[in-house]
Amino acid sequence: MPHSRMKGCLYSFILLGHLYSLTVVAKDLFPNSLIDFRINGHFKYNDTTEFSSPLNNSISCKDLEGFGSFDTTCLLKSNLFVKSDLYIYGTGDLEILPHVSIACLVEGCSLVFNMSGNVSLGQYASIISGSVVLSATNLAMENYSLINTTSLAGPPPSQTSGTPAGYEGDGGGHGGRGASCLKNNKTNWGGDVYAWPTLAKPWSYGSKGGSRSLESKFGGKGGGRIQIQVKDMFYLNGSIVSEGGYGGQIGGGGSGGSIYVHAVKLKGYGVISAAGGMGWGGGGGGRISLDCYSIQEDVKVTVHGGMSIGCQRNSGAAGTYFNADLLSLRVGNDNVTTETETPLLDFPTTPLWSNVIVENNAKVLVPLLWTRVQVRGQISLYRGGSIVFGLSAFPVSEFELVAEELLMSDSIIKVFGAFRVGVKILLMWNSRVEIEGGGNTVVTTSVFEVRNLVVLRERSVIRSNSNLGIYGQGLFQLTGFGDAVKAQRLSLSLFYNVTVGPDSLLQAPLDDDASRNVVTKSLCESRTCPRDLITPPDDCHVNYTLTFSLQVCRVEDLLVHGVIKGSIIHIHRVRTVIVNYDGLITASELGCSEGLGKGHYFNGAGSGAGHGGRGGSGYYNGRLSNGGHEYGNADLPCELGSGTASPGSSYGPVVGGGMVVLGSIIWPLLRLDMHGSLVADGQSHSEVTLNANGSLVGGPGGASGGTILLFLQELMLAENSSLSVVGGNGGPLGGGGGGGGRLHFHWSKINSGDEYAPIATVNGSINKRGGAGDDGGLYGEKGTLTGKRCPQGLYGTFCVECPIGTYKDVDGSDEGLCTPCSLELLPNRANYIYVRGGATQQSCPYQCISQKYKMPNCYTPLEELIYTFWGPWPFALLLSLFMVLVALLLSTLRIKLVGSGSSYAESSIEQESHHHFPHLLSLSEVRGTRAEETQSHVHRLYFMGPNTFREPWHLPYSPPNAIIEIVYEDSFNRFIDEINSVAAYDWWEGSVHSILSVFAYPCAWSWKEWRRRKKIQRLQEFVKSEYDHSCLRSCRSRALYKGMKVGATSDLMVAYIDFFLGGDEKRVDMVSIIQKRFPMSILFGGDGSYMSPYNLHSDTLLTNLLGQHVPATVWNRLVAGLNAQLRTVRQGSIRSALIPVIGWISSHANPQLEFHGVKLELGWFQATASGYYQLGILVVAGDYSLGVGNPHNMHESDFSDGSCCELLRKNATYVGVSLKQQSHAYTSHALLRKKITGGINGGVINEATLKSLDFKRDYLFPLSLFLHNTRPVGRQETLLLLITIMLIADVCVTILMFIQIYWMAPAAFLCVLLILPLSLLSPFPAGLNALFSKEPRRASIARIYALWNATSLFNIGVAFISCICHYGLSSFFRPEKINTRKEEDEWWLLPTALLLIKTIQARFVDWHIANLEIQDFSLFCPDPDAFWAPESLS
Repeated sequence: MPHSRMKGCLYSFILLGHLYSLTVVAKDLFPNSLIDFRINGHFKYNDTTEFSSPLNNSISCKDLEGFGSFDTTCLLKSNLFVKSDLYIYGTGDLEILPHVSIACLVEGCSLVFNMSGNVSLGQYASIISGSVVLSATNLAMENYSLINTTSLAGPPPSQTSGTPAGYEGDGGGHGGRGASCLKNNKTNWGGDVYAWPTLAKPWSYGSKGGSRSLESKFGGKGGGRIQIQVKDMFYLNGSIVSEGGYGGQIGGGGSGGSIYVHAVKLKGYGVISAAGGMGWGGGGGGRISLDCYSIQEDVKVTVHGGMSIGCQRNSGAAGTYFNADLLSLRVGNDNVTTETETPLLDFPTTPLWSNVIVENNAKVLVPLLWTRVQVRGQISLYRGGSIVFGLSAFPVSEFELVAEELLMSDSIIKVFGAFRVGVKILLMWNSRVEIEGGGNTVVTTSVFEVRNLVVLRERSVIRSNSNLGIYGQGLFQLTGFGDAVKAQRLSLSLFYNVTVGPDSLLQAPLDDDASRNVVTKSLCESRTCPRDLITPPDDCHVNYTLTFSLQVCRVEDLLVHGVIKGSIIHIHRVRTVIVNYDGLITASELGCSEGLGKGHYFNGAGSGAGHGGRGGSGYYNGRLSNGGHEYGNADLPCELGSGTASPGSSYGPVVGGGMVVLGSIIWPLLRLDMHGSLVADGQSHSEVTLNANGSLVGGPGGASGGTILLFLQELMLAENSSLSVVGGNGGPLGGGGGGGGRLHFHWSKINSGDEYAPIATVNGSINKRGGAGDDGGLYGEKGTLTGKRCPQGLYGTFCVECPIGTYKDVDGSDEGLCTPCSLELLPNRANYIYVRGGATQQSCPYQCISQKYKMPNCYTPLEELIYTFWGPWPFALLLSLFMVLVALLLSTLRIKLVGSGSSYAESSIEQESHHHFPHLLSLSEVRGTRAEETQSHVHRLYFMGPNTFREPWHLPYSPPNAIIEIVYEDSFNRFIDEINSVAAYDWWEGSVHSILSVFAYPCAWSWKEWRRRKKIQRLQEFVKSEYDHSCLRSCRSRALYKGMKVGATSDLMVAYIDFFLGGDEKRVDMVSIIQKRFPMSILFGGDGSYMSPYNLHSDTLLTNLLGQHVPATVWNRLVAGLNAQLRTVRQGSIRSALIPVIGWISSHANPQLEFHGVKLELGWFQATASGYYQLGILVVAGDYSLGVGNPHNMHESDFSDGSCCELLRKNATYVGVSLKQQSHAYTSHALLRKKITGGINGGVINEATLKSLDFKRDYLFPLSLFLHNTRPVGRQETLLLLITIMLIADVCVTILMFIQIYWMAPAAFLCVLLILPLSLLSPFPAGLNALFSKEPRRASIARIYALWNATSLFNIGVAFISCICHYGLSSFFRPEKINTRKEEDEWWLLPTALLLIKTIQARFVDWHIANLEIQDFSLFCPDPDAFWAPESLS
């Protein structure tokens, strides 16, 4: 039957899809046939097909016993069997009813249905023939309907070998080869394939199977041909089969036929099968091509090979299933096991196929010498599928596979020759790619160029026994256990990331010694360093001339969780290498079998090999074998480790360590993170060595360690990680240990100085030891560990900074180059410090032990000032000169403004006191006091109390006897109430005084003096103007307000009221009473303190009163002398201080006064309830005789009022004088009466009563040890100059101490400054005020200056306490450092100096005050005659 001509146009686009292969066995129709299908081919199709046939072959619907017409609708209801070709043509529809068959069982018989309408086959309807052609607009095949050409094939194309020759019962071939069960069959298959060019539109009969007997020439028959042309929809729920025939036990199965289906849409659940037939040897699958725009996935297509009865695991090869619309070829064997391949011949280049899929145990062979397999989509191998490129007998072919993706799952690609792969994605799951180069170096390097992604999972392996290069631009990942890439030489390059997963492997060379020797032979006997390891080429291609065995080149990041293993591993132009904790890069036991430092085996003694260290000598039965010698360059090693000789050929070599080179001089690694291991150890020999007769002999020595050469910028060697070039251990019975290898760090960039950053963090181990010897064998020497020469300041292998306190000013790595810095250049209070990049000069950098010290000399601010002026002594000298000059200037200025000390007016204390407070004096003190006032004076009534805020002045109730006649007692008592209320202080005055006493005592004293002055003024104003004098009997006195006058001593300590007669008294005897005023009690002013010394206040009134008996000159001289003695009496030591006064009265006063009928006695007066009493004198005048009775005994009732004594006895706090112990008495009855009626309560103080005199000390008593009144010393100008110098020294040392304490601690500075507030600074202005003040208050201002000076001692005490606390705590929390001088060694100097200055200053001020107050030195003359000489002269 002639073939029809077809025309058409190519669809404008190609759909990509996944094609599925399923297996269906038509048990009901073909129980012995296994239906298989496979995709193959690419073809263009026409929309219409014209068939030509002789007219006499055309029949009508009625001829077929049907109803209707072919031009309308023809219904076939009965079976039709023909014996020749049948041609049916019509423009209508054709419907073959259920259970109707149209069959032509003649081989090669052709049935043609050319209908313009629709064609349908009902259930169980069938069309059976050797060749079936069906054309329709729509075709529908119901369930169990069938188009079948199985075992009805006509003759195959001529000049094909599909039918096997001979009588082995081989299967026939077509789309796949027939199986052969003959084991010695050289071809290993039966019938061969044919009709490859018509893959896209197959139209060939299947071949017959071979026979096993001469009686039958053939086995099973081949499958026929089926062509279906559907313009639109093809519903397939039945079966279309063209399978090979059954060959049985005596013949091979026939091969599957050809099936071509063209439709726009193919839907249904039917089966399309061109499987090979079962036989002794199974027949090969046929060819199926589907040219459909849309194929429903439930359609089952099978082209598997037929089962082999004679060899069940070698069925016929799968046929081809080609999707002509998608241009996709599928070869699947439906998981039927076979060893027979399906050859794929030349692949089209225009247009390219989209996909090639090999699956389900199908085996594909690409047998050509050079073949390019190129598709536009995927090449996929699934579920036992395999592709074999080339022939095993001729492994010199070159194959190229080009696709978008290469996907492999449980499959194998085996290549005999060279293999070049160009894909975007390579994914392997439990698959293998095996490249067999046949050991022929002429074979070109195999190359995998995968642009995006390479992932191997589940024990996937790529293996080549020749050179292999894998290039890409994306990710290369060996996922986990069993994943491996192995080759003779291996190169990975151009990837963004290379990940070697856990328990995966990159290896080159292979495990056999021959593969290792090919790589290492040229290097083992060479003494020159391979240039390509130091400066490799840029192309990163595999080249036979290159030295490496495994190369990773031009990769961004290399992450190692598994193993990288090779003899010569070169990783360069890689940015970062990270070896995880379970990762390993190893060249151990992959070096030289012999080498330059090989170990020897001599007379049963085996020595270790040498490399970085000499190998250990072997020793056996007294025989010694020297170890291998060292070789190579430690500063740039690039040698393999050496092996050792073995006792005989039956023992394998002991192999040295290999070489690992990371980076290169031009392209170093940026960073190496090592958490796992990087090793190049030598091999150890552990087996017992036997002689030929079975006796023991000495074992061979251990091999030497290899080389690790690292070109990098930064290293991180984590804990439990290791770098190792250890020598191998010697064998049993005397084997020597191998020498250690060489490890070198060639740092590409070592920043120094301020740009320095650590280049290595080493927490793991670096091992270069030699191997151990056994039983007398010596240990191998350790290898070398070197680094690039370090710049200045750095040392060691890892170029770390020289230790603190050392410097390095030359290049080199030796630790000894770090020279200790000179301690002479290190200041005290300084330590050498860390400096970035290490010290590079002899003057090593240092830092003060605290930031408080000032660089560069680590001085305190005070020391900085001192050493600015060349040190302590020059500074002290200059400061002293400065103080003297300033003092001279101030003295000169003082003399010009105030005058010299010699110009001061010479006056007594009394005279000076008269000018202190003139407004406090009574009228009796004013010059020109009238004589009648003196005559009319009756009595001086003293206020009681110390005039303090706690105990102000007050007058006792009941008028004394002396004035009882001139006052009204009731009115007087009311006057006492009023004046006592005036004398009392307000509460706020005492509060202010208390506050000032705490913070600034001199201010408190000034406040108290001011309030006292205001108080005496208030008393005077009250008596003079406000009080009506109603208590006086004299009308004249009441009218003129002249009967009473208030006065006070100059120090405001004693106040009194003078009572005068008015002149109009009625009693005649009053005058005689007033005139007899003696004995007279005169109270001392002051309280015995520094600010208020005791003094006798003698005003004009007293002078005039006493002038009746004693001349005024004598009395004034007496007062001056007594005051000179009283000024040194201190209240705190009153008992001892009054002894000289009592003696002076006895030796100087009374002898002179007795000449005038007057005598003085020292006494105490006016004791108060608080225990306060006043001192004074008792003046006895007149013609009173002494010595009556016991002259030294006076009773209490004779001396004072009983009421006063009773008050003293009742006061528990009063420590008064027991008057029973007073021994001084007066015999004059007139005197006794006088004292009883008008005297003041008190007692006489003499040597007998002095011991019982009590006194109280206040809280300021310690100041009396520092401040006390002294005798004058003269030399006033010199003394003022010295005070000025001390004042300047005080302020200078104070400022220096403030600087020191503020530097020490601001808190301590505030404490010293503010406790008490500003007391350290106040003496200076107070001193200037005292120096430049004028009369009459110079002495008082000087005392205030002294008081400020004494108060500042408290601040000095605070300074001592603060310093002790500070330095005590700092010593506890901050232990002393080496080569430091702590500031606490000298902190006490300035406070102590200031204390000394203030002490001297206080003494000078005391002398200055004494000079001001007493300018007549004769007042202290111990000779009474000399004392009274000035008076006699006057």
